[in-house]
Amino acid sequence: MRPRIVSEIPTPALVIDVAAMQRNIHRMARFFADGPCRLRPHFKAHKTPEIARRQLAAGSVSGLTCATVSEAEIAAPLTGDILIANEVVGPGTCDRVAALARGGRPMTIAADSVDGLVQMAAAAQRAEVTVGILVDVNVGQNRCGVAPGHDALALARRAAAMTGLRLRGVMGYEGHLQPIVDRTEREARTRRAMDALVGTARLLGDHGLTCDIVSAGGTGTHDISGRVPGVTEIQAGSYVLMDADYARLALPFEQALFVLGTIVSRPVPERCVADCGHKATSKDHGHPSVEGVEGASVLSLNDEHATIALPPNAAVAIGDRIRLRPSHIDPTINLHDVLYALEDDRVVDIWPIAARGYPEQRVIPANA
Repeated sequence: MRPRIVSEIPTPALVIDVAAMQRNIHRMARFFADGPCRLRPHFKAHKTPEIARRQLAAGSVSGLTCATVSEAEIAAPLTGDILIANEVVGPGTCDRVAALARGGRPMTIAADSVDGLVQMAAAAQRAEVTVGILVDVNVGQNRCGVAPGHDALALARRAAAMTGLRLRGVMGYEGHLQPIVDRTEREARTRRAMDALVGTARLLGDHGLTCDIVSAGGTGTHDISGRVPGVTEIQAGSYVLMDADYARLALPFEQALFVLGTIVSRPVPERCVADCGHKATSKDHGHPSVEGVEGASVLSLNDEHATIALPPNAAVAIGDRIRLRPSHIDPTINLHDVLYALEDDRVVDIWPIAARGYPEQRVIPANA
């Protein structure tokens, strides 16, 4: 039977405060309503079409950002412009991107190598489509990306010359700066990173190359990168639901997502155990925080258990529901199949997390 109230939801589960989520969506849309920079919400933060529809409906957007081809295949029907903000390599994977570009849908990928360009161009030519390219520029994260300046220019020239590809601009992700708590430091370092990105875009333009898109940013730097002249769009995602890691930055967004668990044991007054371990919430950014129980904290996460320290007089009993604020939203979302949408304690809808996991691996072999 479909749950009607929180106490009927089978745990562990993910629940969303719909009102808080909507406030987050509208706050971000208002921020980008004025000026040349737009928001390209990152689908990977929630992987849920219902949430993406609400983000698009709020306006101020240029399309959606995705992390994987699988996400793009789920998100493509929702909008006319998809950016896969990662390198796409491999003939089968490139062919899937090309298939999404059929019918003239704008599909764009990040690229930081000639090999990647060659593979994508070949797939685009086979499908008789054109795929957009953003040259991925390393602005300090030291993950993917070519060096700013002449290395990026050289790769952009190669992209512009290849049949099946269309150079659209540059991209740089200052992910290493998102979690810096000190606002002054975060702002200074972000502006330096954006200077390198915008300077590279200017260099491409000076050499006659198209650079309509300068894509950057995230939730932690949206109001810094998003106000740097020359940056045209920001790829923020976590703002819509938030997590404990971003909560340290005093951003103007509310916690809207919680891991719901049930207290299964209270062996001593100072400790209880809930049924929401690290199979229900990630711990790569640290333990989740406990919502609504003053002085409580998560001591450890095991496969199926969250061990929680309590004040001895805390009114927590076996069978009670407890909410945890995940430390990192993206991998936590990926652990679940659905989100329970709440208004107060009422379950108003259940939203499939349609892009979780790797859907292409769900095909059952004929001889299985």
